[in-house]
Amino acid sequence: MVSVAPANLGTARIDETVPLPLDEAKWVTLNKLKWTDQEGKHRLWEVASRKTTSPAGVDGEHLLPHRAAILQYRPPAAAICVELPAGLIDKGETAEQAAVRELYEETGYGGKQFEGRVKVVEIGGVTPSDPGMTTANMNLATLEVDLKEDEARPVAKLEEGEHIEVRVTPLKELYAHLQAYEKLGYSVDARLHHYAAGIEAAFKYLS
Repeated sequence: MVSVAPANLGTARIDETVPLPLDEAKWVTLNKLKWTDQEGKHRLWEVASRKTTSPAGVDGEHLLPHRAAILQYRPPAAAICVELPAGLIDKGETAEQAAVRELYEETGYGGKQFEGRVKVVEIGGVTPSDPGMTTANMNLATLEVDLKEDEARPVAKLEEGEHIEVRVTPLKELYAHLQAYEKLGYSVDARLHHYAAGIEAAFKYLS
């Protein structure tokens, strides 16, 4: 039986939920799509879109540093979520630059301490995040970090208002660890859950 330590993130809560006028929305907007289906019928679809999409048409990246996951409170889920490190691509950044920056900010792996030891292995294609509801999309960036023996875990370089914990887990135990987090009442992000479930299935059926 795998056990995990609870997050030390303090207590956050939702105080109120109210409608948001579109002219007050900073990050997202709603659109009505007029489209024609395969039978020639005209239809409507409501869709949420980010206002921060990069010029290349990509919103952000989820990072796959193999064993690192993060814990943070997510207001839309009203819960602490277990996720892959992730972030938006800033204006003027390449996908590779954004991946290295976000890894450093959210996990501490990067900067001068890890100069020459962080490698972007692959930037995946652009994939929709939730194609039934939003135009938001992402790249999956795979990174490798060359660690020294007995090297202390670095401190994340968080922005003001960010509260994140980093957890490092052996791949063979990842799925079991996620199940343990769920027993604590945490929510596991779908992308991380599917990644872990795939690894679990590979060990079970392909070994």
